[in-house]
Amino acid sequence: MRQESHAAGGHRLRRLYRGEEGNATIEFVILFPIFMVLFLSAFEIGLLMVRQVMLDRATDIAVRSLRIGEWNNPTHDDLKDFICEQALILPDCKENMLIELSPVSKSTWQPLPEGPTCVDKSTEIQPVVNFEVGIQHELMMVRVCALQKPLAPLTGLGLKLPRHDADHYALVSLSAFVNEPS
Repeated sequence: MRQESHAAGGHRLRRLYRGEEGNATIEFVILFPIFMVLFLSAFEIGLLMVRQVMLDRATDIAVRSLRIGEWNNPTHDDLKDFICEQALILPDCKENMLIELSPVSKSTWQPLPEGPTCVDKSTEIQPVVNFEVGIQHELMMVRVCALQKPLAPLTGLGLKLPRHDADHYALVSLSAFVNEPS
């Protein structure tokens, strides 16, 4: 009787070993996370690129207006509102953007300070940025920093993006122009 139960147990074990039920499930469990990370990373990079291109486009349109003198003494908020109106795809644009505008000295050719100045989400007091409109025939530099949240922060590209703070990465657009005579 014992030999029969061992033989029956061995037969069941061989049948289980050779069986193919569940193969698709195992493949799915192994491959699905890989494809999801790949898909989310592709979507993340696409969204990042669209946001960057829209920020660059909006900055270029604003710089063109500044260069030809369409605005009389624009403020930081005026320029920010204009850029946010043009960059349609940046969520919470006005709360997440800082703009630096300063002349470049012709004697030292010193550009903007190294590294962009972005909104500090950890405090209510924001960093001071240089915002000078300049005079005619003066070389000007504009740097726009817009903070954005990753779509999937814990997978693929969202995990690897350089962060400005715990929740945001920085999109930076830089442009130079010469104030035209009026």
